[in-house]
Amino acid sequence: MSLSLAEIQQRQDLPLDQKIAWSRERIREWYEAWDGKVYVADSGGADSTVLRHLVRQLYPDVPSVFVNTGLEFPEIVSFMKTISNVVWLKPKMPFVEVIKRYGYPVVSKAQACAISRYRNTKSEEQKYRRLHGWPNGTKGMISAKYQYLVHAPFKISDECCNMMKIGPIKKYIKDCGRCGMNGSMAGDSKKRRDQYMKFGCNSFNTKEPLSRPLSIWTKDDVWRCLRAGIPYSPIYDMGYDRTGCVFCMFGCQMEKEPRFVKLKQTHPKLHKYCMEYLGLKEVLEFMEIPYECR
Repeated sequence: MSLSLAEIQQRQDLPLDQKIAWSRERIREWYEAWDGKVYVADSGGADSTVLRHLVRQLYPDVPSVFVNTGLEFPEIVSFMKTISNVVWLKPKMPFVEVIKRYGYPVVSKAQACAISRYRNTKSEEQKYRRLHGWPNGTKGMISAKYQYLVHAPFKISDECCNMMKIGPIKKYIKDCGRCGMNGSMAGDSKKRRDQYMKFGCNSFNTKEPLSRPLSIWTKDDVWRCLRAGIPYSPIYDMGYDRTGCVFCMFGCQMEKEPRFVKLKQTHPKLHKYCMEYLGLKEVLEFMEIPYECR
């Protein structure tokens, strides 16, 4: 399957009722292909809340799988406790051990990975290429504006997501044989758009089959659905538009409203925990990112 940007835009411009019908058909295809052995990857966020609602309108017994990493907002955890038929998973290693062993998640997954590989290789050629690029492209290169982080007095790594979320999900799939659905959309990022262009909503023949029934939706579509009467986590009514791991620093260098400044206002105990116990204060100060009102 190969879609053009124009074709994706046409689908994103469809009326919401047509998108709902589209998503339901993709859900049916996925459910029937795997004889009902499917699950919803449920973060408790807006997108997966809508997906869960659509799936259970058709198949009420499909379980949600929630990874309780210990990094979620308390409002997300409380909300998930109100949902029926949820499989709760936990990582083997707590976050404090992950950052101690591997390092902090900063800038982005790609940049954190590149910095970690630079600092952990003995090859001078590899170090040079990660700073200056490869002849055939820049993949794996550290962006010039973040090269100062190779000298940071703390570890940096992209292993956090693998250890805290991906690992528990992979074990669940191996143990039960179910195939997942998640609420990601093509408009979320270039990577997700490229995945949709290549595979469509349902990728059956990949190494790790996955369904993304909301691929042609937008954030506005999600909120139109939620505000029509679908219960959602109260964290969104506190001014947050992202509800991932509370202590994650990916992307915080680009925010106009720094997330950790807001965290201190809404969850002062969590703010103190991550600044003092987890050591985020040192990281954010080194990167010159605000973490409290000045």
